[in-house]
Amino acid sequence: MYSGYITDVKGIAVGHAEDLEKGTGVTVILPPKGNTAGVDVRGGAPGTRECVLLNPTYAVDEVHAFVLSGGSAYGLEAASGVMRGLREDKIGFDVGVGVVPIVPSAVLFDLTYKSADAWPDRAMGLDAYKRASVHEKRQGIVGAGTGATVAKSMGVEYAVKSGVGSASIKVGGVTFAAMVALNAFGNIYDVEGEKWLAEPVVDGKAFSVEEALAEGRVDFEKGKHQNTTLAVVATDGRFSKTELCKLASISHNGLARSIVPVHTSLDGDTIFTVATNEKECDPQLAEVYMPKVVARAVANALLSN
Repeated sequence: MYSGYITDVKGIAVGHAEDLEKGTGVTVILPPKGNTAGVDVRGGAPGTRECVLLNPTYAVDEVHAFVLSGGSAYGLEAASGVMRGLREDKIGFDVGVGVVPIVPSAVLFDLTYKSADAWPDRAMGLDAYKRASVHEKRQGIVGAGTGATVAKSMGVEYAVKSGVGSASIKVGGVTFAAMVALNAFGNIYDVEGEKWLAEPVVDGKAFSVEEALAEGRVDFEKGKHQNTTLAVVATDGRFSKTELCKLASISHNGLARSIVPVHTSLDGDTIFTVATNEKECDPQLAEVYMPKVVARAVANALLSN
């Protein structure tokens, strides 16, 4: 029911680039012309760029790319490469003397996965942009998910490898889809399968966060900086920027159903929403199914490895 990919929304293209040896990467999502977008940022440690523009009180409604990147704050550099590619293709906000691409971006922390000296740079961002395709269907250890891990409550040495996950569903003629780069402090639950997919395991025993806390085994210091889950939720429904910011907020419910704990001070969870505005859609329909595809995409980020 919730298989599929974010490119099932007509006109959405995805490009991945990664350095498997050094354990980092970047994912670019390109929406079609005429889109509207929103955002909602949670947790205590976000790393973002151009998110303020998506606030309903600001002038820009349409975006030209989203960038999800590893590398912590260093990875924000990748968006400049994407901007360069868009500018070369004459895609952007017309300012009279050329175009300025609008590229909201967010980063996750993967510097402890393999190399602290490697992160997505301008060249990798440009590479991901050039690779973008409406036929892209890969999940798992690709793009921004290359260095992603989860279940780090007892320290990164007990972490479980995750990656990029995606899902889509068509309801009433409208498609809802999500892509998630899953890099959480918390444990991961498969809502649809009703089972835990990722928990720290010590001497053969899997620990829930509650059990680890009760035994004094939660290591907040070791798990302090290695987190943040990022997502883009897309639909071919028609929505305003204000509605999409609300839907981004509601879409976080999909993370809350799947990640325990979620939105902690050790995460910077960020969800972007985008509408291609092709079909009329009741907002209540989106409020039900956007969190559902986010939760399925979270599970697929582990099941695809």
